[in-house]
Amino acid sequence: MRMPATTENRSATRAPRARAASGRALQKGQQTKAAIVEAALGLATHIGLEGLSIGALADVTGMSKSGVFAHFGSREELQISVIREYHTRFEQEVFYPAMTAPRGVARLRALFDNWMKRTSIEIDSGCIYISGAVEFDDRTGPVRDALASSVLTWHAAMRRAIQQCKERGELRADVDEEQMLFEIHGLILALHYEARFLQNPGSLQRAVTGFHNILARYSTSDASAANPVPTPTRTKE
Repeated sequence: MRMPATTENRSATRAPRARAASGRALQKGQQTKAAIVEAALGLATHIGLEGLSIGALADVTGMSKSGVFAHFGSREELQISVIREYHTRFEQEVFYPAMTAPRGVARLRALFDNWMKRTSIEIDSGCIYISGAVEFDDRTGPVRDALASSVLTWHAAMRRAIQQCKERGELRADVDEEQMLFEIHGLILALHYEARFLQNPGSLQRAVTGFHNILARYSTSDASAANPVPTPTRTKE
């Protein structure tokens, strides 16, 4: 015999359906937001964070301005979301793969090699860390803070790799981690200027050679013998 439906039974039946519908709506909202951030990231690499606007993204995604705005609430929050996504991808492509290399010079080289691979692509597409620094260097606020925090997080990872080299005796004990980091970062900045702005041929190879020269200058004699500097090969530009 089929039991007659009661108010409690009907409510119990509707509750899972409501939760399922709510879950699907949430998932769809997250997917839509991710698609907007993807489009915004593509725009930002070419026109900069300041070039982003709710209207421009509405045109690119085929959504209404109100629809885009509903996912972020402000242009500032949109910019911060783009910075976070860029940083996540930077870690996935540069940092995490290098962690499989042994601690010391091998890992430091892996970090720089991965950094160079990403940089070689960004010579054409643009780098948010660099363009953002130009846009927000003399400004204050959450967007600048998010951008600076991302760069400082990466610097901390590189600094730790340098410290580990010293701990393993592969770099001289008197090496100044901040100075070495400054010189390595300087290579990347110079590369963007030389290759992207001046379009000087051979810039990628000069950056690679510069890194090898830094290692040779700061390495201990034992480390240099165990980890000889490879002969630079021509890098496609």
